[in-house]
Amino acid sequence: MGKSVTRLKDIALQTGFSVNTVSLALRDSPRITKDTRELITKAANELNYLPNQVAQSLVRQETRSIGLILTDLTNPVLTAVAQAVELELSKRGYTTLFATSNHNIDIEQQMIETFRARRADGMLIFPCNHQELDHIRTLRARNYPVVLLVADPQASIDAVCIHEKVGAYKAVKHLIDMGHRKIGLIDNASDRGNSAKPDGYAMALSEAGIELDPRMMVEPRDASVEAGYLAIERLLAAQTGATAVFAANDSLALGALRYCAKFGVKVPETLAIIGFDNIEFGEFAITPISTINYEIERISALAIDRVLELIDCPDELPEPRTTQIEPDLVIRESTDKRLA
Repeated sequence: MGKSVTRLKDIALQTGFSVNTVSLALRDSPRITKDTRELITKAANELNYLPNQVAQSLVRQETRSIGLILTDLTNPVLTAVAQAVELELSKRGYTTLFATSNHNIDIEQQMIETFRARRADGMLIFPCNHQELDHIRTLRARNYPVVLLVADPQASIDAVCIHEKVGAYKAVKHLIDMGHRKIGLIDNASDRGNSAKPDGYAMALSEAGIELDPRMMVEPRDASVEAGYLAIERLLAAQTGATAVFAANDSLALGALRYCAKFGVKVPETLAIIGFDNIEFGEFAITPISTINYEIERISALAIDRVLELIDCPDELPEPRTTQIEPDLVIRESTDKRLA
């Protein structure tokens, strides 16, 4: 048999007070004198009493837990986001419920329902597809606190995220400023409804008077290092004359860098490479990779601010708000011959 659980009744029997008095004392009620509270607390500690969190949450109408749904934990940025969210929520007295959809919208919907069943006070979500948000939009319409960690200002859902289009624009403009005119793009997010980085790429080219060449745009099978390796192989095999490439994340950029190292393509002399996210591996690569910085701690804190603000709303939720953080360019040896 397991150990018996100490109840309020047990503390009452030991101290001689009523169950109601014990309950009030353990909740620091001002109705109970300081001496009585101390006596009851001492007895509770001696009996190894643990409060019934489930019962307390039902009384308070809250569980002090937030659900976090990610698309892929193998992505270094999302792993870092998960850690940042957990640490920030812990500081504020909340626990984090984790789930990964693995880019499957059915699993995403199941996890949302699971968190609701566990009475999570709110959710933070990286959606599988930026254009398939009806199930999340329905949550918001029912007055449930939910914040996206990607932006869709037309979604009628709160969002806090990095401004991906501006970041992509800055990355490609940097390559143009370095003298490049034939610039490739490696990005696999378009099939998931996210065109922000291709849009930023196209905007920078258009501003510089460079015609968009579809042959320069490669869609890898996923966002991994291996996918970046295979994607740059395809781009160079197409003989487009590319002298630079913008990879939609640093993992793809690392794969491209590995291919270049293996086959003697000099970086940045023959091919400049810039990534996105500013992960640690990129900074310490054999040729440190230029990138766009993803301010993980800042974005996580702002998203938590917003979801807690929604949780605290006594009545109807306010109008949805989108907050996009403009990212900074980080220049390293993979694009700047002067640093090599």
